[in-house]
Amino acid sequence: MTILVVSGTGTEIGKTVVTAAVAAACSGRRVAVLKPAQTGLAPGEQGDVAEVVRLAGGRVTAVELARFPEPLAPETAARRSGLPPVRPYEIADAAQKLATEHDLVLVEGAGGLLVRFDEQGSTLADAARLMAAPVLVVAPAGLGTLNATALTAEALRARGLACPGVVVGSMPTEPDLAARCNLEDLPVAAGAPLLGVVPAGAGSLSPADFRARAAAWLAPELGGNRLGR
Repeated sequence: MTILVVSGTGTEIGKTVVTAAVAAACSGRRVAVLKPAQTGLAPGEQGDVAEVVRLAGGRVTAVELARFPEPLAPETAARRSGLPPVRPYEIADAAQKLATEHDLVLVEGAGGLLVRFDEQGSTLADAARLMAAPVLVVAPAGLGTLNATALTAEALRARGLACPGVVVGSMPTEPDLAARCNLEDLPVAAGAPLLGVVPAGAGSLSPADFRARAAAWLAPELGGNRLGR
């Protein structure tokens, strides 16, 4: 897969760390990461793409299309800032251009799959359709994740989009009963395999440790060597 969209069931669930882990696990390939809309940061502050580069390695190409200062959904943040929103065709064009020069392009969304990007109600799913790209679903570990994951997977299927699998974005060191059971139940909810489990706090590791461990968190389909649960 030349272009892989990384979305999820909501915000603050580990999409950036998962994106970095995939980039690190595929370190032998030319990797680019594209962030269509970064919200909640002022110019000059380090955003998600910078964090991916920090964790995965400096050879990763990082591209950010737009930045809005308030920590809101992209359409709302763009409207309130008076800046133009990001359109699906702009995301697709940028990703496809990167794909001509890289082996893998990771497109990290903002929030969940159906968060609005513009006043027309366009979403990351619309950009994925233009690119004919599969969408990796990042989900939290705990109680409530099964319903949100099932809804996200249903939305993908309704739009004719492929979901290669689901990744747990932050697995507690001492998971409770729900988190342990969800490792078995998430693939059923998603209708797709569990392709990774990233431990809580992974983003706080040193870059060297992160790169050394990333492959163990991910299945071979994502460049890793993790087998089974």
